[in-house]
Amino acid sequence: MPKASIKSAREIACMRESCRIVAEVLRLLGSAIAPGVSTGELDRIAEEFIRSQDGTPAFKGYGPDRRNPFPTSICVSVDDEVVHGIPDGRVLEEWEIVAIDVGVKHNGYYGDGASTFAVGKVGEEKQRLMDVTREALYLGVAQAKAGRHVSDISSAVQKWVEGNGFSVVKELVGHGVGRNLHEAPAVPNFIAVGESGKGVRLRAGMTLAIEPMVNAGTDRIKVDADGWTVRTVDGKPSAHFEHTVLITEDEPEILTK
Repeated sequence: MPKASIKSAREIACMRESCRIVAEVLRLLGSAIAPGVSTGELDRIAEEFIRSQDGTPAFKGYGPDRRNPFPTSICVSVDDEVVHGIPDGRVLEEWEIVAIDVGVKHNGYYGDGASTFAVGKVGEEKQRLMDVTREALYLGVAQAKAGRHVSDISSAVQKWVEGNGFSVVKELVGHGVGRNLHEAPAVPNFIAVGESGKGVRLRAGMTLAIEPMVNAGTDRIKVDADGWTVRTVDGKPSAHFEHTVLITEDEPEILTK
């Protein structure tokens, strides 16, 4: 099993810059999201900004299948789309929620982050889904301390989500991030029976992408014919929040804040 890399001060400085760009893209898109705006327009805004900062969109051209690389700069997932939605001409409508996932490469290092936004007004249940997912992320981050385990993060997320009547996606997980977009260790949002306090031990210098994906209904998911878009089996909405986090000897540092 690959080991998690411990980042040097120089590497962390590079990641801070890539993560700054990620955070600024999310803020920029958060102010642009409104009824009538297309998902493709959000992708255009994001790519233009990333490149203006001498960054590279990490997702564009990415993928294990060279015949079907991800075609756009960001993932835009609407309502029942969990992750990896492909921006196109779809126009956002009032009452929808939209998850934006952004990856940036800068000076050889990656940053990764996501937020879910309301499109105009949304109903109480969708708002609660977003609120619970966001809080689950921060509860997970609070466990990301040297000497603890990845399963402590997983447990905190799962208990909060399921205690609020929602479900965590189990087929997709968070991950290490740094010189590569996806590195060891895997960071699940759930724990198997008996795994609490076990598994990979966290060490100062690790950098993790912690990312709860939370469904209003079942945790079951399916992939569309495009080979990328993941959506809920029951058609109920899903929310996604993510931060790149640095493990330190003290409190965790959110690099994408």
